[in-house]
Amino acid sequence: MSSAVSPLAPTEVPDMPVIAGVRLATAAAGIRYKGRTDVLLAIMDKGTNAAGVFTQSKCPSAPVEWCRAQLKGAGSSKGLARALVVNSGNANAFTGKTGRQATTLTASIAAKAVGCKPNEVFLASTGVIGEPLDATKFDGVLGTLAESAAPADWMSAARAIMTTDTFPKVATATVKLGKAKVTINGMAKGAGMIAPDMATMLSFVFTDAPLSSAVLQSLLKSGVQDTFNALTIDSDTSTSDTLLAFATGTAAANGAPKITRASDPRLKAFTKAFRAVLADLAEQVARDGEGARKLVEVIVEGATTSISARRIAMSIANSPLVKTAIAGEDANWGRVVMAVGKAGEPANRDKLSISFNGIRVAKSGARDPSYNEAEVSEAMKAPKIQIKVSLGLGKGRDRVLTCDLTKEYVAINGDYRS
Repeated sequence: MSSAVSPLAPTEVPDMPVIAGVRLATAAAGIRYKGRTDVLLAIMDKGTNAAGVFTQSKCPSAPVEWCRAQLKGAGSSKGLARALVVNSGNANAFTGKTGRQATTLTASIAAKAVGCKPNEVFLASTGVIGEPLDATKFDGVLGTLAESAAPADWMSAARAIMTTDTFPKVATATVKLGKAKVTINGMAKGAGMIAPDMATMLSFVFTDAPLSSAVLQSLLKSGVQDTFNALTIDSDTSTSDTLLAFATGTAAANGAPKITRASDPRLKAFTKAFRAVLADLAEQVARDGEGARKLVEVIVEGATTSISARRIAMSIANSPLVKTAIAGEDANWGRVVMAVGKAGEPANRDKLSISFNGIRVAKSGARDPSYNEAEVSEAMKAPKIQIKVSLGLGKGRDRVLTCDLTKEYVAINGDYRS
């Protein structure tokens, strides 16, 4: 974990309200770090529904496989959650049979501490890949956490799951469901190895809304597309990407209707708020990219399709040459042209226009006639840079977030296991 907070960190942190049916506690279990918390236990009331989306990596971590199994399981406990255990410092990935045994032991310890079944326990781990996780370190710790868990301290929870993050990431929204107010709280961690594919780094969303597991799953699947899946720090999809959502249903006591269909029209405002929480968390991850000094928004318009626009936008956002140019405050549109051309999507050089922070630097395949070096150089000093590419081929449009690539990124990752 870096000692210096990112200069792009939010200047205001929201007050995280209590969500009925959720209690949190953190501890220092000595997984890898010294002198800081590294384990989070969240306890949910009986009847809490769960859903999740996970990394599409072909080398997933043991906790990812554990969570998938619980969501796909059979019987009365399918999709139900009573506990979430998250540790930082060790990803429990590429750990073979030992890793699977660690998840089983962790879930068993947590289930005993909480008083539930092991298949009602969800797990997530983040940190070094390839090192065995000593799950015996949770023995005793989780029991103590279960006794001390309280509903309020979301910031401590978000801080316990950090690795190279420089600030805890939380977001919240309150919205009406029917005539009742419901709350959505979320937390995330992530700063490097970020190019989510159907999920995110580690992110956990809780609500008191009475939603079925199927509805939650639908919200997640659609919600990640233009939030976490439209985010990249370094083009590397983690083995551990996990986004879990939990609905305690406690707002039903206040008159919130039970929602069992994703198409229910009463879900419209909630869906918008849910996606806003995901979008907020995704932007915070971009703002905390390892070594980042610039938040970068890439917009591609005029593509043949929105899918094509996404691919071109990601090609730009993942280009080390584009990202280092941004770090050097250089409006080098030649590198953007390169990234568009290599994407393998329809593009016409002579129709291409490029803008940096609203200033057009290239038009119709050449430098803009009104280009002013001093004006553009001043604009590139801003902490947020927008790159807009107009292809002039169709109506396809998309937007992704990334950050610049600095020497600090190399320093952080060069020393990661040291």
